[in-house]
Amino acid sequence: MKRPFLKDPKFMMLSSTSLAACVMASAVAQGAETGKDMEVISVYAQKRPQAIEDVSVAVSQVDGEILKAQHFKDSTEIGLFAPNVKITQNAAEGTPPAVSIRGVGLLDYNTANTSPVAMYLDGVAVGSANNQIVNLYDIEQLDILRGPQGTLFGRNSTGGAILIRSNRPEFDSYGALTLGVANNNATSVDGMWNQQLSDSSALRIAVNYQDYEYSTNNIYADSPTAGMEQKNARVSFLSEWDNVELYLQAHIEDWDGIAQPVGNIGVVANPLTGELCSPADAGSTRCFDNFGFNDGSDDFFAVSVNNDSPHKSDGYGFIAELNWHLNEQSTFTSLSSFNDLERSHAFNCDGSPARLCEGVLGLDTQLFSQEFRLLNEFADYTLTSGVYFADETIEQDNLNDILRDFRGILPTNLTATFIYDNEIKMQNLAVFSQIEVPVADKWMITAGLRYDYESLEYDSIATLNAVVDVNDLDGVLVPFYRVTDEQSDNGFSGQFAVNYRYSDTSNLYYRFANGSKSGGYNGGFLSSEEQAILANYGKERLNAHEIGLKSFWPGKQLRMNWAAFYYDYNDQQVFMNQASETPQMPPVQLLENVADSTIYGLETEINYQATKQLAMLLSVGYIPHAEFEDYVDPLGNSITDNQLPFTSKWNVSAGLKYDTSLASYPLSANIIYDYQSEFYFDQNMNPYARQDGFSIVNAHLKYDVDNWSFTLWGKNLFDTEYSQLKFDLSSFLGMLEDFKGEGRRYGFDVSLQF
Repeated sequence: MKRPFLKDPKFMMLSSTSLAACVMASAVAQGAETGKDMEVISVYAQKRPQAIEDVSVAVSQVDGEILKAQHFKDSTEIGLFAPNVKITQNAAEGTPPAVSIRGVGLLDYNTANTSPVAMYLDGVAVGSANNQIVNLYDIEQLDILRGPQGTLFGRNSTGGAILIRSNRPEFDSYGALTLGVANNNATSVDGMWNQQLSDSSALRIAVNYQDYEYSTNNIYADSPTAGMEQKNARVSFLSEWDNVELYLQAHIEDWDGIAQPVGNIGVVANPLTGELCSPADAGSTRCFDNFGFNDGSDDFFAVSVNNDSPHKSDGYGFIAELNWHLNEQSTFTSLSSFNDLERSHAFNCDGSPARLCEGVLGLDTQLFSQEFRLLNEFADYTLTSGVYFADETIEQDNLNDILRDFRGILPTNLTATFIYDNEIKMQNLAVFSQIEVPVADKWMITAGLRYDYESLEYDSIATLNAVVDVNDLDGVLVPFYRVTDEQSDNGFSGQFAVNYRYSDTSNLYYRFANGSKSGGYNGGFLSSEEQAILANYGKERLNAHEIGLKSFWPGKQLRMNWAAFYYDYNDQQVFMNQASETPQMPPVQLLENVADSTIYGLETEINYQATKQLAMLLSVGYIPHAEFEDYVDPLGNSITDNQLPFTSKWNVSAGLKYDTSLASYPLSANIIYDYQSEFYFDQNMNPYARQDGFSIVNAHLKYDVDNWSFTLWGKNLFDTEYSQLKFDLSSFLGMLEDFKGEGRRYGFDVSLQF
C-alpha cells in the first residue's frame, strides 16, 4: 500500500522538527552521563586522522559497518548520509554517476567528463567520472567533505570531495563470510580473510559477488531480463618497520549483464495534431510519443522496451603507499597508483519496442598518478606540503543509431548511425602547501595554497553509416569529421580558515576556500562538425564563504554541527540538452561555461545517544537560492534566474538505532529516513523534466549469536516512485527517457566470523 503522506513536505517538516525538538529536550533532561563517553569521530579531511571537531571543514563521516548492514552496494547510494548531498546513477548503472554537493555538480552521462566533486579511494583520486562508481565492500569509513577542497585535494574539487577508505590489514588472523539473498532474484557473497604474516607484516583479501535484477519490469516479451552480475576483489599488504610503513593494494572488477531498461514518458496527447499532455499527465496511458507509442500501463515500474542492451566492465588497479617517519615531527609520504577500466554500455533511448534511438557508450581509460607529501607536526604549527602528478587517457568507442526503423522511408540524413571515436589525454601537475598555526590559547589559523597546471589534447573522429541506396538498408560508412586540438590552463586555489575554541566542547570557525574544475572536451554525441569544433570548454571557479559551529559534549552524549555558506560560482560548466534547429533531428548537447551563479544555504547535523540503547541522528540541508545569473545559450535560450539542475531546496535525513538483547545476545534495529524536495534535471526548468519531492525509508534488523550474525534489511520500504534522470527528447521523439530509481528491495544476510 502506498504512503502518500511520506511525500508530503508538511509531514516531512513536522516530523523533522519534532525529532529535533525531542533531541534537544532529551539533551537537557539527560544532563548526567548516560554511560560510556561518546566515541571520538576521526576523519581524513586534511589527509591525516583528526577529530571531526578540530577540522574547519563541513564533513560527515559514515562507518563501514553501517554500509554493510544496510546493504548499500556502491557509491551512488551514500548521498543520504550528509546534508545537501545528492548522488544518482544518472543514465543507468554503469554510466558516470551524477554527484552534487550544495548545488555544485554536473548532470552529464558523457564518458569523457570529470565531476566537480572529487572522489578518492584509499587516498587516490579516481579521475574521470567513469571511475566514481565504487562498490562498497570491506569499507572502514567514508568522509564526505562539503565545499571546495582546492588545497590538499586539488584537482576538480569545486564542490567537495568524497573519501572512501577500505579496511587495511591488521596484525591478527581472522576472517568473515556473508551470504545473502534478496528479492529481484538477488544473491550476494562477501568474504574477507586477514592474515598476520609476521610481527611486522599482514595481508588482507576481500571479495564481493552480487547478482541481481532490476525492479523496473520490462513487459516486452522479446527482451532479455535486465540484471547485473558483479565480481570484485581486493588484496592488500601492510608492513611496518621502525621508521617505515609500506601499504600495497591491488583490485579487480568484472561486471556483466543487461542494462536497466529505460521508461518512455510520452508528452503528446494527440499524435495527429501534436497537442501536448500536461506535465502531470505525461507518461500516463493518455499520452504518447511522436510515433503513437505508450507502454499501456500506469504502473510506474512497468516499461515496454526493446532492451537487448549488454553491459560489460573490466577494471583493475594498483596502489603503493610509503610512509617514512624521518623523525618524531616529520613524515614523508609517497603515493603511487595506476587504474585501467574498459567498459561497454549499450542503451535504448526511445524506451519503446521500436529501433528509433539505440547506441553504445564504450571506453578504455588509464590513469596514473603520483603524489609526494611531507607532513611536519611541530609544537607551534603543522605544515603539509607536496607535489601531485596525474596522467589520464580516455579512448571512446561510441555510437548512436538514429531512426533505424525508418531507413529507406525518411531522408538519409535523418536515419544515420553516428560513430564517434575520441581520444582525450589529460595531464595535471600541482604543487601545494598548507599550514596550521595556533594563536594564543583558543585560536587556530589554517592557510593553504595550491598551483595547478593542466594540459589537454583531443582527437575527435566521427564516421557516419548512412543509406545511399534504398535497396541496401545496411548502409555504408562515410567520413564525417575529424577535429584535433589542445588546450591548457593554470592557476592558484586555496583556503584560509580561522578556528576559535570558545569552550572545551565547542569550536566556531570561518573558512574561505576556492577551487577550480579544469576545462575539457565534450566527447559526447555531436551531430555536426561545427559542434565538434566548439566542443571544448574552459575551467570553472568557485569562491566559498562558510561559517560553522561544531559542538561535542561527551558526558551528554551529544554532537551538533552547524554551517552556513555563500558561493560565488564563476564560469560554471553546465551540460545543456537543447532542441535542434532542424526538425526531426536529435537534440543538440552542449557543455558550456555559462555566466556566474550564486548559491547560499544552511545545514545542521545532530548526533545524540539518548540512552544506552537509543541513538538518534538528524541532518537538515536548506538551499533557498541556487540560480544562474544572466545567460543566453548559443542557441538563443535564456536560463537567467533558473534554478541549478539537481538542486533541492530541502534535504532532510533522520535515523534511529536501538540496541537491546534477545536471549542474552545483541539485537539492534536501525531505520533511516531521507527526504529530497523537488528539483529539475536540466537547466531549462522544464516542467516535464522535474522530479517532485520524495521520501525514502531504509531499515535493517541485526541479531548476533556468538560468531554468527543474521541481518534482515530493506531499502525504499514504501516503494517510492522517483527517477534518477529524465532526459528530454520531446522535440525529437515526443518523449523523455525515464531512468527509474530502484523500487522496494529487501533481503536476508547470514555472516560467520572466524
